[in-house]
Amino acid sequence: MARVDGFEDLIAWQKARFLTRRVYEVSREGTLARDFGLGSQMQRASVSIMANIAEGSERGSKEFLQFLLIAKASCAEVRSHLYVALDTGYVDQHTFDELNTLAAEVWRIVASLRASIAHKISEEK
Repeated sequence: MARVDGFEDLIAWQKARFLTRRVYEVSREGTLARDFGLGSQMQRASVSIMANIAEGSERGSKEFLQFLLIAKASCAEVRSHLYVALDTGYVDQHTFDELNTLAAEVWRIVASLRASIAHKISEEK
């Protein structure tokens, strides 16, 4: 496994950061920008992914597993909000597909990181 000096080195956090940037950009455009509740919730959910990866990485391995589980759930929350944005016409299909794909990718990376840490913990026993 590659050396990790801080949470910024984690691919999961880097991808979550990119997703968050795109969510902020999209939620500040067009009709979605006028729906403060939905846009704000999408922003908070995407920030939650980054924050939980960062905070969890600074804790012990067992606690990191829990924080990664929360990050995965936040990915699902972002995706669910994207469906609302699509269904209400706030985002077009292309934007939905882009962000949904990014959120699903982050979910997979976080899930893989979690599995890797869980495996490491089980080997230590």
